[in-house]
Amino acid sequence: MKTSSVLKLLGAMVVVSGVTAVATFKVMEGRMVNTLAQQDSSISLTPTGFFTTSTGSVTDNDFTRAAEKTVNAVVGITNKQVRQTQSFGGMNDPFFDFFFGQRGQRQQEPQSSDPMPVGAGSGVIISSDGYIVTNNHVIDKADELTVTLNDRRQFSATLVGTDPTTDIALLKIDAKDLPTIPIGQSDALKIGEWVLAVGNPFNLTSTVTAGIVSAKARSISVGSSKLGIESFIQTDAAVNPGNSGGALVNTAGELVGINTAIYSQTGNYAGYSFAVPSSIVSKVVTDLKQYGTVQRALLGIIGGDVNADVVEQKDLKVNEGVYVDQVSEDGGAAEAGIKPGDVITSVNGTTINTMAQLQGEIARYRPGDKVKVVVDRKGDKKNFTVTLKNTKGNTDVIQTKGIDKLGATFKNLSSEELIRYGVRTGVQIDKLETNGLFYRAGLREKMVIIKINDQAVKSDKDIENIFNQLTTKRSADQDPVMFIAAVTAQGRVGYFAVDLSK
Repeated sequence: MKTSSVLKLLGAMVVVSGVTAVATFKVMEGRMVNTLAQQDSSISLTPTGFFTTSTGSVTDNDFTRAAEKTVNAVVGITNKQVRQTQSFGGMNDPFFDFFFGQRGQRQQEPQSSDPMPVGAGSGVIISSDGYIVTNNHVIDKADELTVTLNDRRQFSATLVGTDPTTDIALLKIDAKDLPTIPIGQSDALKIGEWVLAVGNPFNLTSTVTAGIVSAKARSISVGSSKLGIESFIQTDAAVNPGNSGGALVNTAGELVGINTAIYSQTGNYAGYSFAVPSSIVSKVVTDLKQYGTVQRALLGIIGGDVNADVVEQKDLKVNEGVYVDQVSEDGGAAEAGIKPGDVITSVNGTTINTMAQLQGEIARYRPGDKVKVVVDRKGDKKNFTVTLKNTKGNTDVIQTKGIDKLGATFKNLSSEELIRYGVRTGVQIDKLETNGLFYRAGLREKMVIIKINDQAVKSDKDIENIFNQLTTKRSADQDPVMFIAAVTAQGRVGYFAVDLSK
């Protein structure tokens, strides 16, 4: 479906390239947007301090209490990746022969390497038992994640889940009695209100900078997802590479956002920074902990901001709101009676002026929730109650469980395709999720799985059956493991161990 050419959406485009390429930008209208993860460097770690008034009392623009409450709950995150995760071999490789039997005559030189640090960012401890929220682009494609606390203790982190749509990820470390930052109400923030950015720019730990909220519900097109949700808090608090995933807090020391991106032509701070509001963060984190995936609620419309051109060309009677260009047939908006040409002006009593505002408002709900939507239809005010749907067009809860843990979809190959890979049977890995067990074990897209635990794989059903056998018949003293033989498009064979207990 094509959106009307008269819709002009706000913002500049950015390439989110994770922690490995902080200087990769896309220029739009003479500006650049940069995510705040940084490349690994040799800069030493250094803490910072704060100030009080001469009388010892706290004034409106004195941030000592907020800083004291938050610096110990902001952590450093190191992303380590393995360039070559698999060992390759042919029929003379004893490890391969032991698990998978002999395969043909092809033989390649073994290749492997240890995980190397490729980037660093920040994170926020949100529970004393070790849950940490950060940006998705900080942990993207990581094979190992190391968390460094403000007291210099280090922990290996487990990835609980990610949401690229909002650029939020949730980690867990094995620790207790950790300092935390309570989640505050980002909705209550006012333009001009003081906020602090707390993080680890350039590997400088416990760095605190101050600024004001300069805008809310800002869209800067930082996401790569078609369903990207952007309703950023814009501030002028100084943040730099390494601040990604760090805390934006109010003067009460409450978390009101996760620092995510900056406008920059150099890769460093140039006046404006952007944070995902806590109203979205808290909902994403709750979903990841409870369901393993985010329950994405959709209104079921395609549209854009109302501007002077739209008002003139569509003969609208309002100057602000979101113009509805199309409605999905199976969406909640269509079922409620919203039509193309309507202008959404309010959701649950909150005035809607931009698409970013609308996205931010809907993002806090789940499929099945009902919202009250006010639209302007050619000058007439109309009220609707919309039941929000999920991406499948229903209100069911979507859970990541069972074989979904693998984070992979598969493609059965034709005889001709198998011949090109030099195998008799096998199933191709079609798509991988970076937080799935397959990716984390080193498997990659387009590899062809030929055996699992010495069983030939002929179709995707074989993979599901083996997975079910391992997980339902597991013994109490042995974790289920998939030992996988896979072939690359270049004809090299690799073997991987996938621990299903994670």
